Order: sequence, then structure tokens, then C-alpha cells
Amino acid sequence: MDKKHYARYEARARIIKAMAHPTRLFIVDELSRGEQCVCKLTEMIGSDISTVSKHLSILKNAGVVQDDKRGTQVFYTLKMPCAIGFFSCVEEILSNSIKEHLALHGER
Repeated sequence: MDKKHYARYEARARIIKAMAHPTRLFIVDELSRGEQCVCKLTEMIGSDISTVSKHLSILKNAGVVQDDKRGTQVFYTLKMPCAIGFFSCVEEILSNSIKEHLALHGER
């Protein structure tokens, strides 16, 4: 693999790594339904605002979400709605894995 191709795979890995946390997956899923303020996300997640802000920062730096500051509030939107297609793919993999496990162990 040449350096150009390797750099492309590295860039892809950074985006996937940014989403590779249950809280960040939850945030992406919630933002797929529409814009949310940090205060609302913090309430839904049940963590302190600094922790949620760190997760949002990771997603923002990867280009997954974008923010809009309005006075003292910060609102986030999903910058890459195609992430939801990625979620569908992950769900299909999970479903197939369960089916294969059940078939191997003779369970129904």
C-alpha cells in the first residue's frame, strides 16, 4: 500500500474511532433526529456537562457534528447524516452474528 492510500485509510480510521464510544454513538443517533443543545444532551446522557462537551468536541474534530453558538447556549447538528446508514450496516452485522451463533449452537 502506498503512502497516499495509507493516509486515506488513516483518515477513515480517525472518523470511525471518533464514533467508537457508546455515548458518542448515542449523540449521533439523537442528532439524527434533529438539532440539540448541549444542556439537553447532558440531561439525556446523565453525565456532567464537561464529559458531554468532550464527546462533542471529539465528534466535531472528526467532522461528524457541527455547532452553533447562540448566546450562552451551544446547539449541535449532525454534519454527516450518512452515519445513520453506517448504523444500519452495524445492526445488520449484529443480526447476522446472532443468527450464526444460534445456528451453530442449535438454538432457535
